[in-house]
Amino acid sequence: MGGGRPGRVPQLGPACLWVTLALAWGAGAALAAEGQGVAEEEEAAAAVPAAPCGAEGWAQDAVPPGAAFVAAASYRGPGNNDTRSNKVLPILLWWSGSLFPHFPGDTERIDCPRGSCLVTRSRRVAQHRRTKALIFYGTDFRAYEAPLPRLPHQTWALFHEESPMNNYVLSHSPGIQLFNYTATFRRESDYPLTLQWLPSVGYLRGPGVPLAEKDAWRQKGYAPVLYLQSHCDVPSDRDRYVRELMKYIQVDSYGKCLHNRELPSERLRDTSTATTEDSEFMTFIARYKFHLALENAICDDYMTEKLWRPMHLGAVPVYRGSPAVRDWMPNNLSIILIDDFDSPQELAKYLDFLDKNGEEYLKYLEYKNHGGIKNQFLLESLERREWGVNDMTLPNYLNGFECFICDRENTRVKEEQEHRKSHGKVPAPRPRIAQFKHMGCPMPTPGFGNIEDLSGGDSWKEMWLQDYWQSLDQGEALTAMIRHNETHQGRFWDYMHEIFLKRTRQH
Repeated sequence: MGGGRPGRVPQLGPACLWVTLALAWGAGAALAAEGQGVAEEEEAAAAVPAAPCGAEGWAQDAVPPGAAFVAAASYRGPGNNDTRSNKVLPILLWWSGSLFPHFPGDTERIDCPRGSCLVTRSRRVAQHRRTKALIFYGTDFRAYEAPLPRLPHQTWALFHEESPMNNYVLSHSPGIQLFNYTATFRRESDYPLTLQWLPSVGYLRGPGVPLAEKDAWRQKGYAPVLYLQSHCDVPSDRDRYVRELMKYIQVDSYGKCLHNRELPSERLRDTSTATTEDSEFMTFIARYKFHLALENAICDDYMTEKLWRPMHLGAVPVYRGSPAVRDWMPNNLSIILIDDFDSPQELAKYLDFLDKNGEEYLKYLEYKNHGGIKNQFLLESLERREWGVNDMTLPNYLNGFECFICDRENTRVKEEQEHRKSHGKVPAPRPRIAQFKHMGCPMPTPGFGNIEDLSGGDSWKEMWLQDYWQSLDQGEALTAMIRHNETHQGRFWDYMHEIFLKRTRQH
């Protein structure tokens, strides 16, 4: 396997060895109880980083964030009565520095409800005693690049609003349990981002194109069904399903995937036009009765603009993605679920029926009428959400997650102080470890048919099934490295090789 084996692991002193053996910050509290911790006052006075315990140099991150990230430069938290100086505040390090939601500098003070923190993207403070949390972007996180050794006084926080396909390491227990705090699309995560693509309830209530105009569009030769995808070969294998559906009903496909029709102008064919909700583009696609809305991966609560945009426009989504999508719908009849039908042929028959029966079709749009949104869970979730989508009057979710971590780290620091002062009479704070359900996405399956029926050389099978299961090995390898006090990232591939040999023997 790749990655050369370094020389023998340096011999560490007892205290340093105990530190590096710990997986979570709970061990740091136990360490303090043994008299090996450092008082907060001494930490505040420290002018240099803590001893690295044999750490190697760490590679800088380079992957830029997506267009969804809009930093609010002026937002520094809701404010509080914390009068501590910056020299004593807990430090939060954005390990994925490209997400740092403050500019133009590298460091900022944030004033959150329970206390203040310093946030920075400068990795020079990675081993400082006051650096209490490292924040990782899931798409950038690579097990073979993780910072080692893992310091027990630090928590790891995961921000991952993107598709599970971006990093299947996080869909397995060994991968997600590396983290202490999570912000993901799953409602079960510590800081849920489930409705990140839904700006407000008003986004669903806007009027759609009148049915008469849609019918006139059909008479001009346009299909009842729209498919608009240029990202092909994804874990959900959506093109395989759509290809079969096309045998039974007309589908206009404008993207690179299963392309069969050209958009009417060069401007509309510009990819950036389609991704910015351009008014001309939105007007064009709103004329279609049905939009095929198939996510690129299947996971509970992973719902994107593919679902919400057709509903905004007054089209009916024909959906496959989150198995729990019904929990979030405005009423009981607003989308058509592909998995409710035994075959693409059966789905095509139903779409054809609705296409020819306007009264039945319009039932799917009744949620747009006054009082039509009946789902109290959806309404209450939007009401409770503290961050905004395209709303500069509210913090964005990056700022919100910062304060979430800051508040919990200030609470942890206080609980550790009380534990030390009581000489163990007050219990140490319990470790907080992320759970499988904070991400937990299933193995990819074929978009149509059974996996047993796919040829050995099927490109989807070779790519995504291998990626999914190799990601499990990567999570296990990194966990083992942390437990074994490894300090050299190059040994990752040695651990991977050992896991491979173990699995081979088991089978």
